[in-house]
Amino acid sequence: MTQTSNLRLAVLLMLLTTFVFALQDGISRHLADTYNVLMVVMIRYWFFAAFVIAVAARRAGGVRAAAATRQPVLQAFRGFLLATEVCVMVAAFTLLGLVESHAVFACYPLVVAALSGPILGERVGWRRWAAIAAGFAGVMIILQPGYGVFDPAAIVPLISAMMFALYALLTRFVSRQDTTATSFFWTGTVGAITMTVLGIWYWEPMTQSDWGWMAVLCVTGASGHWLLIRCYELAEASAIQPFAYFQLVFAAAIGLLVFDETVRPNVALGAAVIVCAGLFTLWRERQKG
Repeated sequence: MTQTSNLRLAVLLMLLTTFVFALQDGISRHLADTYNVLMVVMIRYWFFAAFVIAVAARRAGGVRAAAATRQPVLQAFRGFLLATEVCVMVAAFTLLGLVESHAVFACYPLVVAALSGPILGERVGWRRWAAIAAGFAGVMIILQPGYGVFDPAAIVPLISAMMFALYALLTRFVSRQDTTATSFFWTGTVGAITMTVLGIWYWEPMTQSDWGWMAVLCVTGASGHWLLIRCYELAEASAIQPFAYFQLVFAAAIGLLVFDETVRPNVALGAAVIVCAGLFTLWRERQKG
């Protein structure tokens, strides 16, 4: 395939990936409205761990090669961080809904840009700092601190965004020595162990129909990660990352159509500011690259 056709396919796969992840978020919200968040995420991670082990077993060297790392502490912390971040984000869905949670969460690329200096040693110029400031102004527009009664629950997706940004930075850091397959393996297995320790105490029976939704949730989780890996195999991250913002669009559509959520004007305006700032930051990274 040519480079152009590879990029087109990568963009299509990224759009499909964002739709799958948005669908996953909608199902997570549905289940977490009825069952404990920790139990829902735990079952999801059991399937995810089985998936990554199966993928590792099919590669050269098998599971032992995938698990081999010189950075076990960092890799374990990454897996723990992502698992707990998923719990925080699913909790945000039940507190605020998909629309507002994703509107705030969209700031995570800006957090990555802000922390890339102290963690990765990258130079952050004034243009990127201006974009970061604009993005957080967008967050403030959404949260509206000081107007009426401020809902503390609005901070939950912001915490999730910061946790995911740290996870992304650590993933970039460990990639200097470990392969993507190794990081993927540790993410799934450590996450499953973490969620089992936390979630097994909150086990409760589920209805047959909800077990069906749980099965769909597990499949979307595994397929979404597989699609994302394929995207990055076909094209550079800087070329396709802007299309990741479509997850906000798809999640908002599910929230509006399925859960009867509404889009307040300040949320729409703040999300637009965040997305524009994030796209500018990604463009600057691509120009520098």
